[in-house]
Amino acid sequence: MFKPQIRLAVLQLLLLTTTSVWAQQKSSQPQPTPTPTPNEQESPVKIFTEEVRLPVIAVDQFGHYDPSVVPDDILVLEDGVAQQIKSVRHIPANVVLILDTGGELSGLGGFSQRTSLTRDTAIAFLNQLSEGTWVSTIQFNDSVQLLQNWTRDRAATLKVLKTKLSSGKRARFTDAIAAAAQQLKDRPEGRRHVVFITDGVDSPGGKTNRAQATKQLAATRATIHIISYTEYVRQEKPKNTQSDKIRQLPTSHDPITANDPTQPPGTTRSPAYVVHSITFDPAMKRQRKAYEADLKMSQQVLTDMAEETGGQIFLPKTNQEMIAQAKDAAKEIGSEYVVTYRPKRPLADAPKGEYRRVEVATRRVGLTLRSRRGYVVPSQP
Repeated sequence: MFKPQIRLAVLQLLLLTTTSVWAQQKSSQPQPTPTPTPNEQESPVKIFTEEVRLPVIAVDQFGHYDPSVVPDDILVLEDGVAQQIKSVRHIPANVVLILDTGGELSGLGGFSQRTSLTRDTAIAFLNQLSEGTWVSTIQFNDSVQLLQNWTRDRAATLKVLKTKLSSGKRARFTDAIAAAAQQLKDRPEGRRHVVFITDGVDSPGGKTNRAQATKQLAATRATIHIISYTEYVRQEKPKNTQSDKIRQLPTSHDPITANDPTQPPGTTRSPAYVVHSITFDPAMKRQRKAYEADLKMSQQVLTDMAEETGGQIFLPKTNQEMIAQAKDAAKEIGSEYVVTYRPKRPLADAPKGEYRRVEVATRRVGLTLRSRRGYVVPSQP
C-alpha cells in the first residue's frame, strides 16, 4: 500500500494534468468576435484634399501672356488673409464647348445667329487650343445633346462639328448650363473651362430653374468664357443699293411720259418713281422688341458669369471678329496657370456650401493677374 504522502502527490499530479489538458482544448476552440459598442466601431476612411487650385491668367506690360510666373510673383488673399502658395504650373485643360444652334430667326438689325457661323467659330477655337486639351462638345436648340464625350482627339471633334450640328427653333440655354455642370463634375480640379457660343437667351417653356443650374455650374469652380451673339445680332446689314433705293424709271420706259399730248413738244413730265411697299407686322414688332429686352438682360448675365469665374465675355460685331475672338479665347485657356495653396482656415471645418472670397494681386512690377472672385467649398465625401 502507498503511504499517505505518496497518494497525495499522485492525486495532485493527476489534477494538474487534467486541468492543463482542459485548458488546451478550450483555447483551441474558435471564439466568437465580440460585438463592438457604437463608440468602438470604426468609421469609414474619408479622404479630403486640403488644397485649393486657383486658375490665374498672367499678362505682361505689353499685353502678352507671361510664361515666366513663379510663386513669389503672386499674392493670394482668401477672405482677406494671405495664403502660402505651394506651386504655380501649367496642366492640361478640360473644356466643355457649348454651341447654341437654336433661334436663328431672331436677328434685330438683319444679322442673325446662324448655325454655320457657330460651326466656323467653334472650329477656329478648337484649332487654336493647345495639344493635349480634353474637349467635350454639347449643342442645344429644342433640347440639349452631347455630341462628343471627353477626348483629346482633335480630328474626332472636328468631324463632329462638321457633321452633327443641327438647327432648331428654340434655345434651351438653362438646360445647357446644367448639362455643362454635369459634364464637369468628375474632371480634375483647377483646369475646368466652359466655352459658350450663344446669345444667352432662353426660349419660353423650359423646365430647368436658371438659378439652380447656375449654382450647379458655380459649384464646379469652372472658368467660363463666352463668345456672345448679343452685339452681333444688333448690327445692320449693308443695304443692297439696287433693291433698297427708291428706283427711278427712265422716261423712255414710261408710255405716259414719252407721249403726253398735254405737254409742249420736246418736254416731258417729271421722272416717275416707284417706292417699294413696306409691310408692318405688329406681332413681329412685339417679338423683336421682347428679344431686344432679352438681349440686354442676357448680356449683363453673361458678363457676370464670365467675370465671377475669371473668364471673359467676347462681344464680336462681325463674322471676322467672331472667328478672331474665338482664337483669343483658346489662347487664353492655353496660357492659364494653376496656383495651388493650402488654406489657412481648413476646408474640412467649413459649413456646407460656404463661399470664400479670393483676391489675386501681383508682387512684380509690370505683371497683371486675373482670376476668379471666389469659390464654393466642395462638399466632403
